Amino acid sequence: MTDIVAGVDIGGTNTVIGFVTSEGDVLSEGRLSTADYAFAEDFVEALSAKIVEMQKGRNDLKLRGIGIGAPNANFHKGTIELAPNLRWKGIVPLGDMMEHKSGLTVRLTNDANAAALGEMMFGAAKGMKDFIILTLGTGLGSGIVVGGEVVYGHTGFAGELGHLTVVAGGRVCGCGRRGCLETYASATGLVRTVLSLLSDRREESILRNMKSSEITSRRVAEAAAAGDVIAAEAMDQTARMIALGIANSVVFSSPEAIFLFGGLAQAGDAIIVPTRKYTDELVQPVFRGTFSILPSGLPEARAAVLGASALIWKEIK
Repeated sequence: MTDIVAGVDIGGTNTVIGFVTSEGDVLSEGRLSTADYAFAEDFVEALSAKIVEMQKGRNDLKLRGIGIGAPNANFHKGTIELAPNLRWKGIVPLGDMMEHKSGLTVRLTNDANAAALGEMMFGAAKGMKDFIILTLGTGLGSGIVVGGEVVYGHTGFAGELGHLTVVAGGRVCGCGRRGCLETYASATGLVRTVLSLLSDRREESILRNMKSSEITSRRVAEAAAAGDVIAAEAMDQTARMIALGIANSVVFSSPEAIFLFGGLAQAGDAIIVPTRKYTDELVQPVFRGTFSILPSGLPEARAAVLGASALIWKEIK
């Protein structure tokens, strides 16, 4: 009999479920369309049914609990609160609803905190007790681990490094404020930087031949690798902003490592090398040389499911 945990990654469009062993092996996967369910109660019914369906014919598996990564999830309360990209409005007690339906232990947190737990249990942070993970996707998420525990704070929403103010009165952020780190240091931020440079500068660029809606972080990284001046400058400016966020973060948690994860981090050395250089320039001297900036050790396609499962595996272990 193999013990497993159901790791659930809830996104605005789709939900992915994986049965994960204590060693981080994903034995099977399933999917639901999150957007199909206007009410959380209907989603809970569908998720429970999907988990039961995935267990059929697998008498060799023992399900120990359900870990859920979701936007705006509050670990303390087991709730999803005011999530802008989900159809369910207000405060949704998803943890209690799933526990009542399944009869199993259920834990949930936001996707970046889940990624931090996954990195600690199954990725490059094994053995580390103090580290930060930055998820560089559409926005900038972060998970902060101090003394082997994820930092949740009094409200359950601590550690939102993407909403550090790095430019007073700067770019408008989706949170309603201005100058947040994620408006510069994210895949979306990189594209905004490119559009600004294309407007302000006259150099030739293959990006000028694209509609603004066609410019993605991947295409910018590819253009930079091909020697495009505008793309290279945008990558450099983005790396400096990531470094500024790291330099500001290091002073309060003194991590052993900072892990970069997500779409923008897939640019590899093109983003990591300049980020290391600028961090060394910007960080307080007492912290210089005390931490590493590394790529995540988790496979991106399964990282969210692994991280969600780690919520339960951490308690069991």
